[in-house]
Amino acid sequence: MSELSAKPPSRSRTILSQLMQPEHSNSRGNVHGGWVMKLVDEAGALACMRHAQNRVVTVAVDSMTFKHSIAIGDLMILEAVVSYVGRTSLEAEVLVYSENPVSGERMLTNTAYLVYVALDEDGKPVEVPDLLLETEEDNQRYQAGQARQKARLARL
Repeated sequence: MSELSAKPPSRSRTILSQLMQPEHSNSRGNVHGGWVMKLVDEAGALACMRHAQNRVVTVAVDSMTFKHSIAIGDLMILEAVVSYVGRTSLEAEVLVYSENPVSGERMLTNTAYLVYVALDEDGKPVEVPDLLLETEEDNQRYQAGQARQKARLARL
């Protein structure tokens, strides 16, 4: 257990929303996948920074699943939460939703898992607080993150 005070995932949960405009589109008229990935990385990093209370850098995009496209004119909503922590690393789960701002219809379009490392002012890795698991959902998310981390390390 870290000497730092453990924090629940709910404390660093981050939600970003952005209206998708024509400049975000690909040649098919939907939101460009690269734009989605950029915002996923930002949302994940913000959740991890809030947890670590330090800057973070992206070290891995563990997975990024595109389930549905996002239309221009829809609201893209990204919900990021810290799902697992190591000594200096953090994993964020990011869920992406497309919402029609008129009808309110919402659909899960993407799921992503990213890994970040917390850095001190000199750019050196710094220890992060443990996760305080308050709910069964927190525990399940943590267990799945722990399994993903074990698989990541086995690939090295």
